[in-house]
Amino acid sequence: MAERVYPAVIRAAMGGFKALGIKFRMTGLENIPATGGMVLASNHVSYLDFIFAGLAPWVKHRRLTRFMAKEAVFRHRLSGPLMRGMHHISVDREAGSASLRAALKALKAGEIVGVFPEATVSQSFTVKELKSGAVRMAASARVPILPVVVWGGHQIYGKGSRRSLARGKTISIAVGEPYQISTKDDMTAASEHLRKTLQALLDDVQAAHPDTANPPPNAWWLPAHLGGTAPTPEEAARIDAAVVARRRAARAAQIAEEDAKERKG
Repeated sequence: MAERVYPAVIRAAMGGFKALGIKFRMTGLENIPATGGMVLASNHVSYLDFIFAGLAPWVKHRRLTRFMAKEAVFRHRLSGPLMRGMHHISVDREAGSASLRAALKALKAGEIVGVFPEATVSQSFTVKELKSGAVRMAASARVPILPVVVWGGHQIYGKGSRRSLARGKTISIAVGEPYQISTKDDMTAASEHLRKTLQALLDDVQAAHPDTANPPPNAWWLPAHLGGTAPTPEEAARIDAAVVARRRAARAAQIAEEDAKERKG
């Protein structure tokens, strides 16, 4: 397929990072296969993670990663044309089979498909419980899982109002060894293995990051176990559950309102 948009976006992003004085620390690039389909499974701490996670295969082998992203991003007037131009994969949660077929087709064609198996940004800055979609796709397509962690993007564009264009930030990207999953494997156990693999990689990059040592009292960018003020995993889980409950309630109210209008009409 024609690749006019994706390389141009990468070049523009790298130019922006250079202008902001962003430093990159990349480890494990030797673990990235030069060819063949694979599921790139990354942790999720910021809204820029897809850029940073996809940077590793590009830097090593000039390989592009097709990320699976929620359908709303593709409908946005600014991000939509870019997402479609980069041939990322739209995920409609109401009709997920189409996105799964697209992902499997890309994997079997030798593409890298990027997934954030936590599904949402982790507010605790640890790896949350994972959805099983990543391991199921890898098993079904008979391609390896490539574990990747990114750290530091949340200090530029994090969840909520956390945005900063201050110069000199450091972004860490670590790539683990790829490994195979069989359709005969227990998918719950496989997801937990992936979670532990990602957490181990994340522990290493967090420990080595320049902003980890001697944190100030209000170090919101650090997890609680490293002296930061981020919610603990348990607190973050309660926050996430409350958000889900509010969304479901709002959706139920919307459906009830639409039904009432139909009955009156």
